[in-house]
Amino acid sequence: MKGIIYYYSGSGNTKLACRYIAGNVTAPFDLVDVVKRKEVDLEPYDVVGFATFADFGGPPYLFQTLIEGLPQQQDKLAFVFNTYGFISGKTLPTLERIVAAKGFNVIAGHSLRTPESYPPMIARGKGAEEAPGEKRLRYFDAFILELRQLLERAQEGQKVEQRRMRIGLINRILPAFPRTRARENMGEKYVDESLCIECGTCEKGCPYKAIRLEPKPVFDMNKCYGCWRCYNRCPEHAIYTEKFRGGPYYPMPNDQLKEKLKI
Repeated sequence: MKGIIYYYSGSGNTKLACRYIAGNVTAPFDLVDVVKRKEVDLEPYDVVGFATFADFGGPPYLFQTLIEGLPQQQDKLAFVFNTYGFISGKTLPTLERIVAAKGFNVIAGHSLRTPESYPPMIARGKGAEEAPGEKRLRYFDAFILELRQLLERAQEGQKVEQRRMRIGLINRILPAFPRTRARENMGEKYVDESLCIECGTCEKGCPYKAIRLEPKPVFDMNKCYGCWRCYNRCPEHAIYTEKFRGGPYYPMPNDQLKEKLKI
């Protein structure tokens, strides 16, 4: 039994959680960062994981297009997973739907609360700096145990049934907002040229290829999806918006999350 996890991680929270999953199941897993757009042959893999963060109540556009571009499958085993800061929304069932539409047999799924990486929410005091709490961490471990047992059953030749993802009432009634909302909330982006060192971190890391250096960053807001990655990860804090300058920032998993998800 061999697995692979496609992941999209803006701050590193989702990547850290994927490493934790891979380190606690018996099957070896390869991890693939979808931002790098690496072509992968799925034929050698028995199970495929799809992991991302909740983006305004649903999977990010980049992740949806990745899944929709995959070859049609014939009941290959799969699981779905998402992290979220304030609220998960319909991310998990949406992932299940689009993954199942590609012919995967989705056998498990889970949503994990992690510290918030979205600066406007952090500024409102909704940073969830100590997430996940003890109870949610137990649920996460239980999900991984169940996944491990399901994969062991499949390896023994037993049939593993597809599972529907269930979410709470609040997540069910909240709509998934259009992605233009995030870009509108961010507003125009600017560069403090006195701070910018032209390192190219923003250009290399932009998931939507919406930044080019000339030699300072130039933003194409028609391509931008308001993910805040360039703002969060600029090593000199040279990138700012109309509403946010000088923080708050969440460039990488905080220390308490690293400790909780330590393998």
